[in-house]
Amino acid sequence: MVLTDPERRMSVRRTPPPAAPRREGVVPGLALAAIGVAAAFGVHALVSAVPMLTAAVVLGVVAAHLPGVAPLVRGVARPGLSMAGKRLMRLGIVLLGLKLSLGDVAGLGWQALVMAVGVVLVTFFGTQWLGRGIGLSNDLSLLVATGYSICGASAIGAVSGVLGKDKGDERHEAEVASSVALVTLCGTLAIAVLPLLKAPLGLDATEFGRWVGAGVHDVGQVVATAQTAGPQALTEGVLVKLIRVAMLAPLVAGVTLSRRRKSAGHPVDGDGRRPALLPLFVVGFLAMVVLRSTGLLGSGVLDAADTVQELLLAAALLGLGSTVHLPTLARSGGPRMALLGLGSWLVVAAAAYAGVVLTT
Repeated sequence: MVLTDPERRMSVRRTPPPAAPRREGVVPGLALAAIGVAAAFGVHALVSAVPMLTAAVVLGVVAAHLPGVAPLVRGVARPGLSMAGKRLMRLGIVLLGLKLSLGDVAGLGWQALVMAVGVVLVTFFGTQWLGRGIGLSNDLSLLVATGYSICGASAIGAVSGVLGKDKGDERHEAEVASSVALVTLCGTLAIAVLPLLKAPLGLDATEFGRWVGAGVHDVGQVVATAQTAGPQALTEGVLVKLIRVAMLAPLVAGVTLSRRRKSAGHPVDGDGRRPALLPLFVVGFLAMVVLRSTGLLGSGVLDAADTVQELLLAAALLGLGSTVHLPTLARSGGPRMALLGLGSWLVVAAAAYAGVVLTT
């Protein structure tokens, strides 16, 4: 049957518009993330040596394998957990900029700056070379390299947003989750291992703090590790670590430029557009650094922002951890991932130690 023009118009008008995503669809996952964050806070309160962000990742992985919870994680809670892993991660990265001021960077001196930049570059390119050499994908090697060289899971979340993948790419999500799990595991081991090496390596408090700041991945892990050698080590460790955090913006810009060149001018992101040189959340990160540097924010505001930032990242990391499926990970490169993690850990620790010896 052939429709006349009026009938066609009526048919078009009767076609319902695409249904908008239901807001309540993310509520179960966000509620589960909130419960997980509360549990992670409890773990940190009971065992102060375990950073809340580390506990959040572990709890996310556990939830994905717990018989009574796993179906919920893979089903009705999945949209909310995915939102936490992406959007809340970006908000947390923006607030991470309030930890850093330009005055703190300048106060360290050029030797410490050169040391921190050198460690980042050696770790970033060395980890990628190692990952590709043992047969892991370019994107997976890049994600792990970013996490080890900059600031752990936060940096992985930042770079994953500019890799030009479709939002529904399950393989990409699995690579991000695996990278976060690997970096978090090695950073957690550093809390126990590095203090044992302080005396054998002949490091004083200042040198140990700088070694930890240059070689441990997450800010919370740096705090937990450096404080074992006293307040001076803690101060030095946090300052050097924040220098590495400051390199997040140029690294993201560099990754974006590299992707553009490899695409030969063609769009590389999911909706057919070329990604911005600096994503909006990285611009926000830089804006927060500038705002902190003005001195306009009081200690109360900074403390509150730090708390919110940690809660957001904890929820995001729990969401990412919940995507890890250990049997699948073991079948799809588990030994190679472990080798990459160990190799990159040795690279960053050795580069950081050499940098400390040469600059102090």
